[in-house]
Amino acid sequence: MPVIKLSDDKVRIIKDICAEYGNQEAEVLNVLRKVQNTLGYLPAEVQEVVAAELHMSVAKIYGIVSFYSFFTMQPKGKHPIDICLGAACMAKGGDKLLEAFKKHLNVEVGKCTPDGKFSLSTLRCVGSCSLAPVVSIGGKIYGKVTADQIPAMLAEYDEYEDVMQS
Repeated sequence: MPVIKLSDDKVRIIKDICAEYGNQEAEVLNVLRKVQNTLGYLPAEVQEVVAAELHMSVAKIYGIVSFYSFFTMQPKGKHPIDICLGAACMAKGGDKLLEAFKKHLNVEVGKCTPDGKFSLSTLRCVGSCSLAPVVSIGGKIYGKVTADQIPAMLAEYDEYEDVMQS
């Protein structure tokens, strides 16, 4: 994973968020959520600042970030795309849908398009099994999705034209 250099402004933002929660270890989940919501993700360099401010080890912060699925160490796109691979969605072709999204966006799972507009991930269940297979784009749920619907779905997001393969 490439090392990033945090700007002084970002370090100040992280320190301010930690201070909002009294630099208390007990508030680590709240701090990490707010930092991620503000910066978009929690790379190692961000975790180091949080650890120092909360007087915790970097290993403990990393353990928390890697344990909870809602935290990410990779940048997400402006419009994160999640493909459900739970039992019902898999039975209805979720894996084929994932491959179709990879092809349409020319991006691998866990990665972001070079322009930062879309990212692709998988999840295990969104609680909409009757709509299988299910896709979430930026939190909007699409049900009974087929590969041929992908271009129309992505066209709802004006940035799609910039990344669509010819």
